[in-house]
Amino acid sequence: MSIWLIGAGYMAQEYAKVLNELAPEYEVIGRGEKSALNFESNIKHKVRKGGLTNALEISKSPDQAIVAVGVEDLSGIAIELVHSGVKRILLEKPAGLNKKEVKDVREVASSYGVDIMVAYNRRFYTSTKIIKELIRKDGGATSCIFEFTEWSQVIEPLIKAPGVKESWFLANSTHVVDLAFHICGFPKEFKAWQKGSLSWHPSAASFCGSGVTEQDVLFNYHADWNAPGRWGIEVLTKKNRYILQPLEELQVVELGSLKTLGIEIDDQKDKQFKPGVYNQLKAFLEADDSLFCSIEEQLQHIDIYNKIAGYDSQ
Repeated sequence: MSIWLIGAGYMAQEYAKVLNELAPEYEVIGRGEKSALNFESNIKHKVRKGGLTNALEISKSPDQAIVAVGVEDLSGIAIELVHSGVKRILLEKPAGLNKKEVKDVREVASSYGVDIMVAYNRRFYTSTKIIKELIRKDGGATSCIFEFTEWSQVIEPLIKAPGVKESWFLANSTHVVDLAFHICGFPKEFKAWQKGSLSWHPSAASFCGSGVTEQDVLFNYHADWNAPGRWGIEVLTKKNRYILQPLEELQVVELGSLKTLGIEIDDQKDKQFKPGVYNQLKAFLEADDSLFCSIEEQLQHIDIYNKIAGYDSQ
């Protein structure tokens, strides 16, 4: 089973660390000299430079591919891989810059019978696994609160391709939203409000909304990108209030108490590697898709994300 890792930047290096641990044979397809040299220095694995198109011209396409390139290139790379004959792809979130790009990927994948999984690695955190187990033991979630505040002072000076920062909610904040809805169910009904504007994110600066999920869990959310804050999720049951903040750590407030207690979890792989990536990649290579967001599901979720962020629905 041949595997190509597409990309040589930061996220590609995180995948490569896990690949080295799991020990399948794989090739790395990079583009530029600088990123390739950095990858080879850090990972001790050779990079084929020149980009994907060049690699496909001189080599047979792989059976599987892991796509870890910039957001602006995700859809184009995925489509090129599908056309080349690849049958299974792990595609970095959010699979495209907008609904059209995600739809294009879904349509091509469907036409060619290709399985594409969108890499929301927080679904694979040990903390996520444990909170889901505890919620089930408690009889299910009753409500959920989450925050996806981004640090504007950090993001604004970043140099990104055109359209990436303008779609930052989709490109980055959906990590939190996807995880909250993965735990409690995706919305069947909700209302959303936005306010303000940022130079780098003109659609909105602050966000709030509420609704009910397909599991009949009430939820509300908030984020203010002009103020201090952080990512976080709280899930309430009839017995406990579970807190993911930061998302890789789990805390609880028990019924009748005001004290927040830490819950010990066996998260060795989340500490040894970028959290969630080991379990995510292992599941992909073993064709265990039970936790993944498929490209078909991601296309359905895009309408929810556009509504939350105040983006154009196209």
